[in-house]
Amino acid sequence: MSKEKDFVKEITSREEDSSQWYVDIIRKAEMADYSPVRGCMVIRPYGYAIWEAMKAGLDRRIKETGHQNAYFPLFIPESLLQKEAEHVEGFAPEVAWVTQGGNEALSERLVVRPTSEAIICSMYSKWIQSYRDLPVLINQWANVVRWEKVTRPFLRTTEFLWQEGHTAHRTNEEAQEEVMKMLEVYRDFVENDMAIPVIPGRKSDREKFAGAHATYSIEALMQDGKALQAGTSHNLAQHFAKVFDITYLDEDSQLKYVHQTSWGVSTRLVGALIMVHGDNRGLKIPPKIAPIQVVIVPIAPKKAKEMVLDKAYQLKARLSQAGIRVHLDAREEYSPGYKFNDWEMRGVPLRLEVGPRDIENNQAVLVRRDNREKLFAAFDQLEAVVDQLLNSIQNDMLDAARDFMETNSFAAADLAEMEKIITEKRGFVYAWWCGSEECELEAKERMAATIRNIPLDQEGARQRVCSEAKCVHCGRDAQEVAIFARAY
Repeated sequence: MSKEKDFVKEITSREEDSSQWYVDIIRKAEMADYSPVRGCMVIRPYGYAIWEAMKAGLDRRIKETGHQNAYFPLFIPESLLQKEAEHVEGFAPEVAWVTQGGNEALSERLVVRPTSEAIICSMYSKWIQSYRDLPVLINQWANVVRWEKVTRPFLRTTEFLWQEGHTAHRTNEEAQEEVMKMLEVYRDFVENDMAIPVIPGRKSDREKFAGAHATYSIEALMQDGKALQAGTSHNLAQHFAKVFDITYLDEDSQLKYVHQTSWGVSTRLVGALIMVHGDNRGLKIPPKIAPIQVVIVPIAPKKAKEMVLDKAYQLKARLSQAGIRVHLDAREEYSPGYKFNDWEMRGVPLRLEVGPRDIENNQAVLVRRDNREKLFAAFDQLEAVVDQLLNSIQNDMLDAARDFMETNSFAAADLAEMEKIITEKRGFVYAWWCGSEECELEAKERMAATIRNIPLDQEGARQRVCSEAKCVHCGRDAQEVAIFARAY
């Protein structure tokens, strides 16, 4: 009994300590644990099942757009990385080096992959010879290592999992089309599968990927008012192609450099899932990416145990046959109340309760995780009702997150107003920006806020701010509205 009481005690309130709340959910929901290696995490089966569900939704979309999966080495020779100075400088503080193999010192240091542009470009220079070889549309699912100083499970770790796409094209127009196509793939997945609203936009030159011509991102807002970069898509132009000599013979018999892109999302999306949807009872997982969409909890007194369990297994078989991911919690060592808390903590979208009285009434009790609403469904209509409820939960979770983002989006006419919003309210701040790095840095130094992106929907962004297009910092004429926020 003491073990049961200890488990179901409340996690740290998000209002009291959001950082501890976040860690408590990860530990208590058994998503991940700290490893003996500093800054690294062990992803436990439930956490990995969530990642696998997310991976499946993304992988399907990536393949539907014509890309193929491949795999490239974890180790990159130093000479390859050093070929591109800006790229090296951008990753230098985060690079982990291998200097010895077995008992022998290596003749050349190896980089443990922080990203794969160098190794992939070296292969593309061998594979691409003619315009007939283009486009090259390759994605890989892999792990990367970045020696982070401050880490937090899923959001920022020394080693993490991700996918990275790397493509090569004949023209810049084709490359740019690819960049925007994949940004839309990310937006579609994060909004429609993860129920997290995002703002697509272009990064400032200061915030773009090292070596890229332009970087685009989708930005999400966490419940603590901080932003999270949920995915990026980069137009690399011909920069890496010229460094690694990736050329092709075109139809006009001229030797030309390819135009490249890269794009990726990582396990930090699992962190976003927690911080956008979670509450003081634990996770809330949108049905589309929930490893378990429905959990059946039988309420079976001893005299009716066999009857209740038989009915529970029948319902499980029916829901499974209908394509619903369902789990029957038949553990005898825990009470129904304990199981309710356990599965609420794990964020299962829908709980189905069945007991003797329910069987007598020929119905099941259904409880939604998102709003804890209790409903009843006749056994003969169960599949249709569950399907309808899962769709409703998915849509309602997106609507709730979108309402939160809208409520916590503001406009600022000058830096003083922005500072007041950032320090007192947090959230997204829309403001005119002249494009200068000096004005961008002023916001970072004064209030630790950065330009998250310049929204693609400039028309919508301009409707949020004052009509006079003057930079939020210097007051000079401005052409674009940017979003400022503190971020992870």
